[in-house]
Amino acid sequence: MTRLGAAAVLAAVLSGSWSTGPALPVARSEVAVATLNDDVYVIGGYANGNVDQGLVEFYEPATRTWRAVASLPRGLNHVGAVAFGGKLYTFGGFSEQNDAPVADANVYDPGADSWTPIAPLPRALGSISVAVLGNEIHLVGGRDAHSVRTHLVYDPATNRYSARAPLPVGRDHMGLVPFGGKLYAVGGRIDTPAHNVVEVDIYDPRTNAWSTGAPMPTARSGMAVAVYHDTIYAIGGEASGMAAAFTNNEGYDPAANRWSDYAALPEGRHGTGAGVVGDKLYVPAGAPVPGGSQQSRTLLIFTL
Repeated sequence: MTRLGAAAVLAAVLSGSWSTGPALPVARSEVAVATLNDDVYVIGGYANGNVDQGLVEFYEPATRTWRAVASLPRGLNHVGAVAFGGKLYTFGGFSEQNDAPVADANVYDPGADSWTPIAPLPRALGSISVAVLGNEIHLVGGRDAHSVRTHLVYDPATNRYSARAPLPVGRDHMGLVPFGGKLYAVGGRIDTPAHNVVEVDIYDPRTNAWSTGAPMPTARSGMAVAVYHDTIYAIGGEASGMAAAFTNNEGYDPAANRWSDYAALPEGRHGTGAGVVGDKLYVPAGAPVPGGSQQSRTLLIFTL
């Protein structure tokens, strides 16, 4: 069998498949993605020739439609975002192209369609990874002039931040997801995409300590990372010197501490995120090539 034939056979047996949903109204990359009330929100980023977009849109799978809502208080890229208690929370970001970090933090109320400032970050950071664990919002890593090990917890009830055990390896453009009462920090970069990492660090809130999981097979940053069918998926990403973004779709099984390959993206993507609604995983927008020169309107949908 030829090498091409072997590759075709391998692709055919990988689990999962991709389809395309309705295109976004505006081509975008370096966005935040969060799921709220079974809708997939796309927040900020590069769009319309600018790197400081406040644009916020959401996709409603039930009706297969996109809608614009109130914009961020100011345009930013590489914002950290997560849903909690029926609202969206955003933290940090860059006001210039992957540069000029801010301490902004805001909460969005979908009922009022409005944003309200909350306590600003203790330090200005962009590309923070954000996830909910219990009744707290964890903010891990990010970058000011360099990648940081910072690990903060924001308590929405008191509008205050507190510190937790720092990330073992400071990095940004990293995936962060909760699973089984722990946090999983996946991949990312140290300062630049020329220094991507394969680390998987696992935070246990009971001991306030990090441990190490099996490394990601492919060093990547700027991936879409989400939990789907009890597996942590790391999708796409970028590295220096590539002509196109990664199509890799690798899944980590926390119980087995093992990575497996899944059906690859139909086209490379980075600078986006992933949201799970029902039995589908959604990857909206992003860039097909490394850097910020191109944006996409595609909505890619993964199913098992």
